[in-house]
Amino acid sequence: MAIFFRSCQRNILHLSRNYPGTIRQFSRMGDPRLEAVEAVQIDEGRFKYILIKVYGKQLADGSEPNKLIVRGFGRCGYHSDILDEVMASLQPLGLDTECLGGGKIEHRPDLKHIRIFSYSQGFGKADHYKAKELLLTKYADYKIEVSDSTEY
Repeated sequence: MAIFFRSCQRNILHLSRNYPGTIRQFSRMGDPRLEAVEAVQIDEGRFKYILIKVYGKQLADGSEPNKLIVRGFGRCGYHSDILDEVMASLQPLGLDTECLGGGKIEHRPDLKHIRIFSYSQGFGKADHYKAKELLLTKYADYKIEVSDSTEY
C-alpha cells in the first residue's frame, strides 16, 4: 500500500510540474536530513552518472520535500550500480530516491573542465542542463560543457 501511495504522490508531483495551476506545487525543502545530502559527488576521469531526485518525509501539509543530486562513480559499471549505492546510503536516513536519467561525465580537474554527454540505456537520458546547474554549485570555476553526443 505504501508503494502505491508513493507512486500516486509522484504522479501528482509530475502533474503539478507539467500543468501549473491545476495542482498546487509541493515545497522542495524543509527536511534537515534532505538538506544534509550533498548535491554533487563525482569522481575524476570518465564514468557514468545519474540525476536523482531525493525525497524526504512527507510534511503535515501533504507536501513532500525533495532535492536533485548528481552521482557519478568510476567504480560503477552500470547506471543501476550507482543508484543501488546511493539508495543503500540514503534509505537508512529515511530518504527515498527516484532516478531521473543518466549519461556520462568526463571530469578533468587538471583542466578544470567537465563534459556531460550520452544517456543511460536503463534510465534514459538525464536532463544534462540540470546536472550542469548542480555541478556548478561545487565546480563554479570549471568550464562545464553539455553535449548530445554519445561518443566516449
